[in-house]
Amino acid sequence: MAASDAAEPLVGVASDSSSLAKFRTQLAVDRTTLAWIRTALTMASFGFGMVAFFRSLQQASPSDETVRLRQGAICFGVGLVVLGLVATVLSSVAHWFTLRRLRLGQLPVLRQWPLSIVVGVLFGILCLVGLWILLVS
Repeated sequence: MAASDAAEPLVGVASDSSSLAKFRTQLAVDRTTLAWIRTALTMASFGFGMVAFFRSLQQASPSDETVRLRQGAICFGVGLVVLGLVATVLSSVAHWFTLRRLRLGQLPVLRQWPLSIVVGVLFGILCLVGLWILLVS
Protein backbone atom coordinates (compact mmCIF):
# COMPACT_ATOMS: atom_id res chain seq x y z
CA MET A 1 0.00 0.00 0.00
CA ALA A 2 1.52 3.30 -1.08
CA ALA A 3 1.51 6.43 1.05
CA SER A 4 -0.66 8.26 -1.51
CA ASP A 5 -3.35 5.53 -1.25
CA ALA A 6 -3.57 5.99 2.53
CA ALA A 7 -3.78 9.79 2.26
CA GLU A 8 -6.48 9.78 -0.43
CA PRO A 9 -9.50 9.24 1.94
CA LEU A 10 -8.14 11.89 4.32
CA VAL A 11 -8.20 14.51 1.58
CA GLY A 12 -11.91 13.86 1.01
CA VAL A 13 -12.65 14.08 4.74
CA ALA A 14 -10.69 17.33 4.99
CA SER A 15 -12.57 18.95 2.10
CA ASP A 16 -15.90 17.75 3.57
CA SER A 17 -14.95 19.26 6.92
CA SER A 18 -14.02 22.52 5.24
CA SER A 19 -17.32 22.65 3.39
CA LEU A 20 -19.24 21.90 6.56
CA ALA A 21 -17.30 24.59 8.42
CA LYS A 22 -18.28 27.13 5.77
CA PHE A 23 -21.89 25.97 5.99
CA ARG A 24 -21.88 26.32 9.80
CA THR A 25 -20.35 29.77 9.46
CA GLN A 26 -23.04 30.78 6.98
CA LEU A 27 -25.74 29.56 9.37
CA ALA A 28 -24.13 31.53 12.21
CA VAL A 29 -24.07 34.66 10.04
CA ASP A 30 -27.74 34.08 9.19
CA ARG A 31 -28.63 33.75 12.90
CA THR A 32 -26.75 36.95 13.71
CA THR A 33 -28.54 38.86 10.96
CA LEU A 34 -31.91 37.55 12.14
CA ALA A 35 -31.05 38.66 15.69
CA TRP A 36 -30.25 42.13 14.37
CA ILE A 37 -33.56 42.25 12.50
CA ARG A 38 -35.38 41.21 15.68
CA THR A 39 -33.54 43.88 17.68
CA ALA A 40 -34.26 46.56 15.06
CA LEU A 41 -37.94 45.60 14.95
CA THR A 42 -38.10 45.86 18.74
CA MET A 43 -36.52 49.33 18.68
CA ALA A 44 -38.92 50.55 16.00
CA SER A 45 -41.94 49.02 17.76
CA PHE A 46 -40.94 50.64 21.04
CA GLY A 47 -40.61 53.99 19.25
CA PHE A 48 -44.10 53.71 17.76
CA GLY A 49 -45.52 52.51 21.08
CA MET A 50 -43.98 55.40 22.99
CA VAL A 51 -45.47 57.97 20.62
CA ALA A 52 -48.89 56.32 20.84
CA PHE A 53 -48.74 56.17 24.66
CA PHE A 54 -47.91 59.85 25.05
CA ARG A 55 -50.53 60.81 22.45
CA SER A 56 -53.19 59.01 24.50
CA LEU A 57 -51.82 60.63 27.67
CA GLN A 58 -52.15 64.08 26.07
CA GLN A 59 -55.70 63.32 24.91
CA ALA A 60 -56.70 62.06 28.37
CA SER A 61 -55.23 65.04 30.21
CA PRO A 62 -54.41 67.98 27.95
CA SER A 63 -51.90 70.34 29.54
CA ASP A 64 -48.68 72.09 28.69
CA GLU A 65 -46.71 69.34 30.43
CA THR A 66 -48.28 66.51 28.41
CA VAL A 67 -47.72 68.47 25.18
CA ARG A 68 -44.03 68.84 26.11
CA LEU A 69 -43.76 65.15 27.00
CA ARG A 70 -45.45 64.16 23.75
CA GLN A 71 -43.05 66.29 21.70
CA GLY A 72 -40.08 64.65 23.44
CA ALA A 73 -41.62 61.22 22.90
CA ILE A 74 -42.10 61.95 19.20
CA CYS A 75 -38.43 62.95 18.83
CA PHE A 76 -37.22 59.91 20.77
CA GLY A 77 -39.67 57.55 19.04
CA VAL A 78 -38.65 58.75 15.58
CA GLY A 79 -35.02 58.34 16.63
CA LEU A 80 -35.69 54.74 17.66
CA VAL A 81 -37.47 54.00 14.38
CA VAL A 82 -34.58 55.51 12.40
CA LEU A 83 -32.03 53.62 14.50
CA GLY A 84 -33.93 50.39 13.86
CA LEU A 85 -33.92 51.10 10.15
CA VAL A 86 -30.19 51.89 10.17
CA ALA A 87 -29.44 48.70 12.13
CA THR A 88 -31.45 46.63 9.64
CA VAL A 89 -29.69 48.13 6.63
CA LEU A 90 -26.21 47.84 8.18
CA SER A 91 -26.78 44.25 9.29
CA SER A 92 -28.02 43.33 5.81
CA VAL A 93 -24.98 44.91 4.17
CA ALA A 94 -22.61 43.21 6.63
CA HIS A 95 -24.39 39.89 6.01
CA TRP A 96 -24.02 40.28 2.25
CA PHE A 97 -20.30 41.15 2.46
CA THR A 98 -19.58 38.27 4.85
CA LEU A 99 -21.35 35.72 2.64
CA ARG A 100 -19.54 37.09 -0.40
CA ARG A 101 -16.17 36.61 1.33
CA LEU A 102 -17.15 33.06 2.31
CA ARG A 103 -18.14 32.23 -1.27
CA LEU A 104 -14.77 33.51 -2.48
CA GLY A 105 -12.98 31.27 0.01
CA GLN A 106 -11.80 34.18 2.16
CA LEU A 107 -12.10 34.51 5.91
CA PRO A 108 -14.67 36.91 7.36
CA VAL A 109 -13.18 40.21 8.45
CA LEU A 110 -13.09 41.24 12.10
CA ARG A 111 -13.87 44.94 12.07
CA GLN A 112 -12.54 47.52 14.51
CA TRP A 113 -16.05 48.95 14.87
CA PRO A 114 -18.48 46.00 14.78
CA LEU A 115 -22.14 46.66 14.20
CA SER A 116 -23.02 46.06 17.85
CA ILE A 117 -20.71 48.86 18.99
CA VAL A 118 -21.90 51.25 16.28
CA VAL A 119 -25.57 50.70 17.14
CA GLY A 120 -24.78 50.90 20.87
CA VAL A 121 -23.02 54.25 20.42
CA LEU A 122 -25.86 55.58 18.26
CA PHE A 123 -28.40 54.43 20.86
CA GLY A 124 -26.40 56.14 23.61
CA ILE A 125 -26.33 59.38 21.61
CA LEU A 126 -30.08 59.07 20.99
CA CYS A 127 -30.68 58.62 24.73
CA LEU A 128 -28.54 61.66 25.55
CA VAL A 129 -30.42 63.78 23.00
CA GLY A 130 -33.75 62.57 24.41
CA LEU A 131 -32.64 63.37 27.93
CA TRP A 132 -31.45 66.80 26.80
CA ILE A 133 -34.82 67.52 25.17
CA LEU A 134 -36.68 66.51 28.33
CA LEU A 135 -34.45 68.55 30.64
CA VAL A 136 -34.10 71.70 28.56
CA SER A 137 -37.71 72.03 27.37
